[in-house]
Amino acid sequence: MYTDFVSLIRDNIHTHGDDRSFTFISEEPGRKYKENVLGFAELDRKALALACRLEARGLRDRAVLLLYPEGLEFITAFFACLYARVIAVPAPLPDLDAGRFGRTRRIIEDADIALILTDTAHRATLDAWLRAAGLRNRVHCLDTQAAKDADPGGWTPPEFRPETLAFLQYTSGSTSDPKGVMVCHGNLLCNGEEIKRRIEGSPDTVGVGWVPHYHDMGLVGQFLEPLYLGCRYVFTSPITFIKRPVLWLELITRYRGTITVAPNFGYELALRRVTDRQLEGLDLSSLTVVKNGAEPVRAATLEALAERFGPVGFRPEMWMPCYGMAETTLLVTGAPIGSGPVIRDFDAEALTKDVAVPRNGADGGALNGGALTGGALTGGAAGGRGRGGVRRLVSSGRPVTLEVRIVDPETRAERPEGRVGEIWVRGGSVARGYWGSPEESRRTFGARTNNGEGPYLRTGDLGFVLDGELFVTGRIKDLIIVNGRNIHAHDIEEAARAAHPAALVGAAFSIDGAIDPDVGGTAGGTGDGGADAGSGGTAAGLDGGREHVVIVQEISTRAATGTPLQELASLIKARVARTFELPAVSVVLAARGTVRRTTSGKMQRRLTREAFLTGEIAALADDLEPGVSGLRRAHV
Repeated sequence: MYTDFVSLIRDNIHTHGDDRSFTFISEEPGRKYKENVLGFAELDRKALALACRLEARGLRDRAVLLLYPEGLEFITAFFACLYARVIAVPAPLPDLDAGRFGRTRRIIEDADIALILTDTAHRATLDAWLRAAGLRNRVHCLDTQAAKDADPGGWTPPEFRPETLAFLQYTSGSTSDPKGVMVCHGNLLCNGEEIKRRIEGSPDTVGVGWVPHYHDMGLVGQFLEPLYLGCRYVFTSPITFIKRPVLWLELITRYRGTITVAPNFGYELALRRVTDRQLEGLDLSSLTVVKNGAEPVRAATLEALAERFGPVGFRPEMWMPCYGMAETTLLVTGAPIGSGPVIRDFDAEALTKDVAVPRNGADGGALNGGALTGGALTGGAAGGRGRGGVRRLVSSGRPVTLEVRIVDPETRAERPEGRVGEIWVRGGSVARGYWGSPEESRRTFGARTNNGEGPYLRTGDLGFVLDGELFVTGRIKDLIIVNGRNIHAHDIEEAARAAHPAALVGAAFSIDGAIDPDVGGTAGGTGDGGADAGSGGTAAGLDGGREHVVIVQEISTRAATGTPLQELASLIKARVARTFELPAVSVVLAARGTVRRTTSGKMQRRLTREAFLTGEIAALADDLEPGVSGLRRAHV
């Protein structure tokens, strides 16, 4: 029985040596790809050598910032921190954008960082930034590629306990400053076993992916779980994937991948960008698990991908929708392996009253041959409302051993099956809290029900349980409350997207003319699935209590050819107003990249709202209510 993560992974390393490895596929000039391999034994040797250097600096139990591009050097640095009992803080490399540097600086201040680990290519840039920021005398950079390795034989294992901190997973700060989730060795052991049991993982598992290493799905799912299982993992960078999405499928084919994991938008990108010609030669039949999580899972995506890639070996039962977050290390729930997704139709109006009422004929949830048993896709979008007031939801599966409860966020009373409330979680995967924030940790990680049961983690997410399946309906802070009805921002966004093929992603939020527009509002989820427990959403009102919603909608101007943009804005406005019976809707059409996002791709509705109100968003066309136009002018 292991009590720390280092002992477990080193036993696996000794068992498998370099027969198991991490393989990084890098893009070379001329659209060529290079295979870079790091065997487990070599990783161990390099990590031990760097651990000795870190120990010599007296960094035990201190936080160290890891700023690396995607690749093998990050893996070595992260495990060196684990070996030295140094608290690793993975973060995205900042660029010249002041906002990105600003986030990096906030992490440095919050975690009291004195040392940054990086590679040769980025050392000079980071040094220059530290000097310009006035931090050079306090924070130093260590190029982990430049110096000669220390003798790995000089490493003496520190004392590890289950509660020893392993790393800080900073949330991406979509609603507030980033917060460092404290993940300990006991959390890693518990969640490693949760994932292993759900995916039925073994040393024969072969993973393929592209999710960034600073994202909890990437760090835990792509780099820590392979060492927990003692299995191979093949990965590329998110940028390389976005440039050429078919590479992901080519790697699954070439390396006979058995598991892959990505947010829903990754699968949609593959659907849009992989051509019929590129399908030739692909073989996805080796896959047994295809995880979809970290953001709302769309039934339309699951169905379309199963149909499109069915001829090259994709089977619907491969799908494993899942739910998790940094605050629970990673996994909370997932569909049992081989069962495929459970998709059900619910009465949309009842859901606005927090009651889940299944619609007749919609109980046959699992995908079968690319189509829903129980009916075809209604309205063309999951999470939205189609004909007859139906909202289609994809189950996030079932817990493995963690305890999941649905609780009224106001009264803290547990809600019965089929009633919507806040998702609370308890178990060994729940992290220790937020670094340096004892009061916020107590509120979020120490919640108790009205009868004193706990402590539970308040996820800030809303959902319900039906027939043992967890259905996530949205976030507390994304609620738009209209005439006593709870409407989720992503439902509005899905309806807008379904209005025309030119519609891409959009951000929906409310504006209340009766309050300071910089206060309240709907906000994007915190971090990478993180908990930001709050109370209630935003009651939208304008012009003497008139409810109002704004949608900033990115569009493809090429796909809009033949439809005047002003007409397109009005079309989207009418679709959303009719679907949700909203008295006032405003639509702004904008170019790709307008909607604000976190470094890991999560939508930031609050920041998009602020950008709209301050005139930072360049509209290609719009259809605004008069009151909104006036309120916007007041901010510019």
